[in-house]
Order: sequence, then C-alpha cells, then structure tokens
Amino acid sequence: MSDDHTHVQEFFTARAAGWDSRFPDDGPAYAAAVAALGLREGDRVLDAGCGTGRALTPLRAAVGPSGVVVGVDLTPAMLEEAARAGRDRDGRLVLADVAAMPLRSRSLDAVFAAGLVSHLPRPARNLRELARVVRPGGALALFHPIGRAALAARQGRRITPDDLRAEPNLRPLLAGSGWRLTSYVDEDARYLALAVRED
Repeated sequence: MSDDHTHVQEFFTARAAGWDSRFPDDGPAYAAAVAALGLREGDRVLDAGCGTGRALTPLRAAVGPSGVVVGVDLTPAMLEEAARAGRDRDGRLVLADVAAMPLRSRSLDAVFAAGLVSHLPRPARNLRELARVVRPGGALALFHPIGRAALAARQGRRITPDDLRAEPNLRPLLAGSGWRLTSYVDEDARYLALAVRED
C-alpha cells in the first residue's frame, strides 16, 4: 500500500466513529445533490469514497428496489460505521480503492463522489478509472456539502489557485479523464460539479 493510501486510511480511521455526529445537518444537501444526478428507476450507481454511506439512502431512493447501489471505500472503519448505521441495507459496501475498482467496464450509469477529489493521489488517472466503469453518457457528481471557501475557513486555511476543485482547474482535468463538465456550483451552502461520460 502506498503512503498516499496509508495517510488517507489513517486520517479517516481516526475520525470514523464520530464522523456522522460532526455533520448532522448534511442530509438535505446530500439528497439535493443525488437528485441533481438525474437517476432513474433501475439505474446502477456507485458511491465512490462512500465513507459512512451518507449518500446511500438517497441513492437507493433514486434508483428504487430494481436499481443497484454500490459504496466503495478504502477505509474499513468508515465502512464499519456505514454498516452500523444500517446503510448496508441501501447498497452493497465494498472495501476497495477507487483507483482500481473490482467493477466491470461500462457497468454503471452514474458515480456520486462526496469530498473525494481532494483525496485522490493521482486525480487524472483516478478520474479515468471512474470513467472506465461508467457507460458513455453516464453521469458523475463531485459533491461537498459546503463550498470551497466555507470549507477552507472551517479548516483555517485559504483557497489556493491550484485547488483542483476550482472550475478552471477541474474542467480540463475532467476533459482529460473522459468526462465533460456540464454544471458547476460553488457557493457557501454546497459544491456540486456535474459531468457526463464521453464516448
């Protein structure tokens, strides 16, 4: 396992048990972001870097009982918290790295990724892996329940020009990874970038 993976696992393992209680009011933001994906009954969707699975319930509601919901995360402790919260009833939890997922190519209709981009060790390569598992025309939602400025203020730092989530940086990053950015919102109450899988 690389140092990148070890760092991410250590960071989230230490915070897993109290993660949901730290952000108790995020539910409506997750539901709105899932709604923006435009999922339909029977769709197959991945929650990439699912953490404690806060998106799994709205994803299940969007695709219905005939749909498929898979949550992939690198940190066992986060998946354990998801199961403890009963979210494994809404989707299958898989311990895996989003950089090399055990999923067939073009097997999904959409990917939901909350807070993922800033934790990717090789963003272009990792976003290509997300594109690999999505059919052409499928959707990607890069989401955070607060915007970049609000998150930076919460963490006591400033936004830098090289922030991958900034639209001028994100658009070419996605384009080079098999995605086309279709919508971008970065405001205090939410961050949501939507993209479509190119052919």
